[in-house]
Amino acid sequence: VFGSNSFPILHFRAAFSFLIVCEPAVGGIYTVIQTKAKITVDEWGENYYMMGPYFENNFKTQVEGCEPPNPAIRKAMDALIHNGCQVHFGRWLIEGSPYVILFDIGSAAWNLDRWKGDLWETCNIGLPYHDREANDSLILGSLIAWFFKEPLNFFQYKPNVIGHFHEWQAGPGLILSRSRKIPMATVFTTHATLLGRYLCAGNADFYNNLDKFNIDKEAGERQIYHRYCLERAAVHCAHVFTTVSQITAVEANHMLHRKADVVTPNGLNVKKFSAMHEFQNLHSTSKARIQEFVRGHFYGHLDFNLEKTLFFFIAGRYEFSNKGADIFLESLSRLNYLLRVHRSDVTVVVFFIMPAQTNNFNVESLKGQAVRKQLWDTAHTVKEKFGKKLYDALLKGQIPDMNSILDRDDFTIMKRAIYATQRHSLPPVTTHNMLDDSKDPILSNVRRIGLFNSRNDRIKIIFHPEFLSSTSPLLPMDYEDFVRGCNLGVFPSYYEPWGYTPGECTVMGIPSVTTNLSGFGCFMEEHVSDPAAYGIYIVDRRFRSAEESCNQLTQFMFSFCQQSRRQRIIQRNRTERLSDLLDWRYLGRFYIHARHLALMVYFVEFVITWSALSPQTEGFRYPRPYSVPPSPSASLHSTPHHSDVEDSDDEPYDEDEEAERDRLNIKAPFVLGAVPEGKKNSRSLVCFVDSDI
Repeated sequence: VFGSNSFPILHFRAAFSFLIVCEPAVGGIYTVIQTKAKITVDEWGENYYMMGPYFENNFKTQVEGCEPPNPAIRKAMDALIHNGCQVHFGRWLIEGSPYVILFDIGSAAWNLDRWKGDLWETCNIGLPYHDREANDSLILGSLIAWFFKEPLNFFQYKPNVIGHFHEWQAGPGLILSRSRKIPMATVFTTHATLLGRYLCAGNADFYNNLDKFNIDKEAGERQIYHRYCLERAAVHCAHVFTTVSQITAVEANHMLHRKADVVTPNGLNVKKFSAMHEFQNLHSTSKARIQEFVRGHFYGHLDFNLEKTLFFFIAGRYEFSNKGADIFLESLSRLNYLLRVHRSDVTVVVFFIMPAQTNNFNVESLKGQAVRKQLWDTAHTVKEKFGKKLYDALLKGQIPDMNSILDRDDFTIMKRAIYATQRHSLPPVTTHNMLDDSKDPILSNVRRIGLFNSRNDRIKIIFHPEFLSSTSPLLPMDYEDFVRGCNLGVFPSYYEPWGYTPGECTVMGIPSVTTNLSGFGCFMEEHVSDPAAYGIYIVDRRFRSAEESCNQLTQFMFSFCQQSRRQRIIQRNRTERLSDLLDWRYLGRFYIHARHLALMVYFVEFVITWSALSPQTEGFRYPRPYSVPPSPSASLHSTPHHSDVEDSDDEPYDEDEEAERDRLNIKAPFVLGAVPEGKKNSRSLVCFVDSDI
């Protein structure tokens, strides 16, 4: 949050132990940094610090400046300041309030040429002058290595140190720390390999050809060879190498030529409700707000029943193929055909929340919301007059004549309002004016499949090329509220090292679609026996062709559309119970394991047996929900056609009994071995540097 949109942040722990982490703040990595801070502060207390680049505006609005509590930190800061490098200290105003140490990269830029020479002499990696991001990462990495060295000189004895770095941008800090023989254990975490992301964005058949790529050639052709070298060098310099998912571990083994020592899944800070119905009430409230937007957007064409309308959405960075928007649009075309052929009364409104280049809101979209408000005001005015006349008549003991209770002016006002809703064009597909709509991937594919929000289509598309905000004049909702109001999140990603979007849906009790090429999907497949029963639909994009995956996604969505309202409520309850699996209080132990392993590898005196640390996940799987029939064929009967008449006997279900059974089946994947007696308070300086892009 302190850096640019692609820069790292670093954590540090003091007293006799330090934890330093360098992580970038963009996309899912920002979520990792922000949510993981609290459990790390709980573990390390006042001895936990974060580092990153300094930007004045972000520092003023998100950091409370203060003095460092530890003299070693103060001495290290002074050493850099006295040599012309500006360093700032404070508390990051997020949950947990961790300490932050921020470096002004610009103040140290005069050292760039010298530090480039050091990097070349150390590992023969040269950085081009025009790659500002790589140059900034080298400046920050050099400052990190410099900063690490100062506290170690402060102590008479050499404390234990762990440096945990995330992603290639923090790689220079790890490389230089090792080359300068700074006495600390190091951990490197990659959330997505640099070359892997480039290859997938170029529509390469990535996962079927992992062992066939000429890595050096591919990186050179994309002019990222120097970045790839920094990433690979950092991976091989680290004592412990971790990735965020099993699928990324497979990728890293081929791209970076090192197997991951530990998989550290991404988590969230889960806040449980005291009663199950509370999050269901939030869903209803947020859904009503989305319905109001839809009323305005489709004015004049609102010939579908909003009570039988489902809201699907896809969100994230605008990576058309990587995020699976291509397969999603093709599946929507097929779903539209199925709903029309089966004469379904269900309508699906699909939101694409992906930021793109625009110049302003679409005039037609703004007009729609204005017309909706005008209709509401007209209806409210007529209602007030009608209610007053009805009240007066009842007081007199009379049944009013409904033909005369509304006068001519009332009918005139209502007719004018009706005429105002007439439109001669179809509701717009996008809410904004795109800068280059003729080449926009989403709009181009919408034209190809012909989903233009016509009356006959059961699938309606709304492309919102901007992140959601409660201050928007069009759709005034924060992302979290919007997700709560939707029925299904669809994220059929081809390249998704983890995937926070389906995870966020899960903790809010919203079913989602993911793939077995995403870290989240692999995690759920590993830990849940029947993910679909819990509202986690996993599309196979690894072992099936694109056509087969598209058909599978279509079938998932069609089956979801056939569910009754009661079945969707039950499924949301099941989905929300999976949130315990994604809680940092549960997943944080993988990071603890990585740090302990780094200590064991580097510091001989810190003896922890491998058997006590190795993850024991065998047999840890969620069972099928108690209320779901055991046979896959029988489960078809649990999803009858959508109906307003809810059959109370169509599916045996006892919420309390099922919830208790699920709670009993949540098991820890492994228990960390106890630290040998006398070692718990040993002098250990744990520097954990995380960097991720």
